[in-house]
Amino acid sequence: MREDPKELQPEAPEASPSEGAEAIPEPEGETEIIETEYDIGQDNFSGSVALELDIHKVVFTVSAIGIMLFTFLTLAFQNDVEPLFTGLRDWLTGNLDWFFLLSGNIFVLVCLGLIVSPLGRIRLGGPEATPDFGHVGWFSMLFAAGMGIGLMFFGVSEPMSHYSTAFGGITLGDDGARTDWAPLGGAEGDIEASRRLGMAATIFHWGLHPWAIYAVVALALALFSYNKGLPLTLRSAFYPIFGEKVWGWPGHVIDILAVFATVFGLATSLGIGAQQAAAGLDFLFGLPTGNSVLILLIIVITLIAIVSIVRGLDGGVKILSEINMGLAALLLLFVILVGPTLTILTGFFDNLLAYGRYLPELSMPFGREDTNFVSGWTAFYWAWWISWSPFVGMFIARVSRGRTVREFLIAVLIVPSLLSVLWMTALGGTAIGQVVNDGYTAVQDAALELKLFQMLTQLPLTAITSFIGIVLVVVFFVTSSDSGSLVIDTIAAGGKTNAPVIQRIFWASFEGAVAIALLLGGGLAGLQAMAVSTGLPFTLVLLAACYAIIRGLMNEPR
Repeated sequence: MREDPKELQPEAPEASPSEGAEAIPEPEGETEIIETEYDIGQDNFSGSVALELDIHKVVFTVSAIGIMLFTFLTLAFQNDVEPLFTGLRDWLTGNLDWFFLLSGNIFVLVCLGLIVSPLGRIRLGGPEATPDFGHVGWFSMLFAAGMGIGLMFFGVSEPMSHYSTAFGGITLGDDGARTDWAPLGGAEGDIEASRRLGMAATIFHWGLHPWAIYAVVALALALFSYNKGLPLTLRSAFYPIFGEKVWGWPGHVIDILAVFATVFGLATSLGIGAQQAAAGLDFLFGLPTGNSVLILLIIVITLIAIVSIVRGLDGGVKILSEINMGLAALLLLFVILVGPTLTILTGFFDNLLAYGRYLPELSMPFGREDTNFVSGWTAFYWAWWISWSPFVGMFIARVSRGRTVREFLIAVLIVPSLLSVLWMTALGGTAIGQVVNDGYTAVQDAALELKLFQMLTQLPLTAITSFIGIVLVVVFFVTSSDSGSLVIDTIAAGGKTNAPVIQRIFWASFEGAVAIALLLGGGLAGLQAMAVSTGLPFTLVLLAACYAIIRGLMNEPR
């Protein structure tokens, strides 16, 4: 088992595509190699223009110019774009919520089907391949890259929000339509039913569905790169559909969509993380929380991410991921031990049962009356996860070579979902208990970004745990930005995994600039609007990828 594979972090780019610029190792053992006339990097510009570059002429140029133009226009018209962003977000989630929900269900069913099918025995990288990372490092990178920053922001706020709206029950407007935000039919006045429904709705958003989205992208990339011998880009997964045309404009469009989705998905998370970090600093030290502080935080976080990028995959993101997972585990263990321990431990199983009980209703895409919950929560979440999927999926693929399809899907789908249930049960369940049992309503009344810190005030060592929470928010984003920049650069370099480091620094800086532009131009609505907008077209890409995965696996020797 190789803990430090040189294939993943080469020293310098090769001179030309014909000299083996692709750093991904060849399949080990008998696999169904796809013979193609395409040479990795053949459509690249490779040379020096002030700095050494190795970029895909079309994908890099269109993506970079498009994002720069968007950033400039948003900053230039920041006083006018907020209504536009809000309207765009509301229209997409309100009219296409059924499409997002239906697509999410398809992704889950495909992944579960592959786990139990004979196709699950196929090994990524060939039958003789061995894993590049041990289980601890592998799990840490999977979880930290996947949704660590989101768990910090929503770990208390979402269970509390769903509990409160469920307890409040259904309210109707003058036109007879529901105006409440309760999931399903709510549970008016029933504390225990509201708790179960609130936790089930939360787990629904952080369990099987988001991880299935990531797994589809990751499996498609890993299969067609490690087993079929194609470049590690999203277009490779569509070779069974487009054939050699995938190296032309059909593939260019897929990769450009992936770059846009990744940049805006990461910018959304950076903006949300900066808001929570600023709120925590104000809570602890009384620091201001205006736009200037948010901009400063984004700049600092981006600079830390750049340092991590320079240090490389194993010296940067892997170490930070393991440190962050250690801190997160300490915070989780602290809440379990000093909080309502027995309630948390029993609540874990109760919440899993509630999740299973309400899952069919929560995942139903048609005939829903809880329109605010579906469009404002679920549809936005699914679009957000999908906008993250190119980056998270490719990063998972990069670190998962040597695993069987079954082991891969169980790890990516089941294990993180269970960890999310435990996290939400411990933090969110503790906050709900404070309201129900102690009458402490500050956590219920606080803004979303402050609910975590208000919950921690009722536990010992508040200052220390709150500061750890801020550190976790910052470092979770650093690992996401680092690995996200690695992925964007791989796509924009035509599938090369060893392009010059300066290109990853460029993309990390872009993510920060887009986050600043969206915060100044549209605030949270702007962040959400762009995540949904880029997630929508990429949903179609993922649906097609499901077909390509099954077709590709069926051709593999078993």
